[in-house]
Amino acid sequence: MEILGPLRRLAAGPDPRPPSLPPRRRWFRVYGVPLGLLALVGLGLADAQYWLNARDLPEPAAVGMEVLILVPVLLTVAGRPLTAWRVAYPVLFAGAIGGFGPFPWSPGQIAAFLVVFAGVAFRVESGMNAWATALTVVPVFVFTGGDNAWGTVFLLVAVALAGDLVSRRRRARDELAELTAVEQARRAVLEERTRIAREMHDVVAHHMSMIAVQAETAPYRVTGLPEPAQAEFTSIATAARSALTDMRRLLGVLRADTDEAPLTPQPGLADVAALVETAARAGLEVTLTGEAPPGVPEATGLAAYRIVQEALANAARHAPGGPVRVLVRATPQALTVEVRNGPPANGRGHAAAPDAITGPGHGLAGMRERATLLGGTLEVGPQDDGGYRVAAVLPLTTGDA
Repeated sequence: MEILGPLRRLAAGPDPRPPSLPPRRRWFRVYGVPLGLLALVGLGLADAQYWLNARDLPEPAAVGMEVLILVPVLLTVAGRPLTAWRVAYPVLFAGAIGGFGPFPWSPGQIAAFLVVFAGVAFRVESGMNAWATALTVVPVFVFTGGDNAWGTVFLLVAVALAGDLVSRRRRARDELAELTAVEQARRAVLEERTRIAREMHDVVAHHMSMIAVQAETAPYRVTGLPEPAQAEFTSIATAARSALTDMRRLLGVLRADTDEAPLTPQPGLADVAALVETAARAGLEVTLTGEAPPGVPEATGLAAYRIVQEALANAARHAPGGPVRVLVRATPQALTVEVRNGPPANGRGHAAAPDAITGPGHGLAGMRERATLLGGTLEVGPQDDGGYRVAAVLPLTTGDA
């Protein structure tokens, strides 16, 4: 630890944050402060007589000295102990000039400085406390001597040690309270995540399992199904099983009691072709134009994949039977993915996916958030031919060239 660091903070650092009083001690502000101010006024009036009579100071000088003695006490009570000590310490030298007796300071100045010194000792860190004690000892040895000096030093050290013990205990209590608050917040988050995971497992995962089982057993339960229908049930079962796998992975993340979630490979731009192929097997009339360029950042590839995935789901949901075209195009600066679907083949449905725009759906918001987080843009909207277009431009470079 740097030795001069606490000294610099003692001389020019900010005052420590005032400790919060527990409710049972807040009565002190209501009753203790007014009574303390009254006692301070009485001390000032009595001590002023010392400067007028014993030290033969002019009245303006006596009043000025008394102000310099009492203002640090007010600063200490107001929660500014370092500022108070910086004012009171030089006044120790000024108050001792021309003094006499075993202690050259006035009784009021001695009492006031002890209050200020105790305020520093009980509020600051150990290093600053040690420097304040060492510096305070200097005028004691300069202006007093013998047993008086050593007795005063023992008193100052006792106050400093008591203040250091109280200050350490308070800091430890505050740190423990902060840790407890953080732990309570973390536990609340974990409990909420566990509740969400439990609901998803009991409701969503259960229904997905039933869909998978019914689709797999349909060819055996329903006789005479044509081969296209059997293939369709097989595709539904495969998609349901894939969704269950993703669901179990998500539940594992939600139930994890640490911030280190299980790591699994995330899909990227190279997986868009497989995504389009899966959609085609599910009955969507979809084509892919363009290829995934090499060197696409992982975050950009994942965002592109999720945007295409959501756009294909919207096309299948709102424009069944209509043709869908997926375009992937890249330049050295940006990657463009576009999903354009035509109107439904049967003339029914809405190619513009109105629920994603104005309703409770979150698909469009999720796509826009993914693009915005990467510094890209997302354009969505209906087309003149009754179709719908989703186009995302995602940057491939970061920072200024």
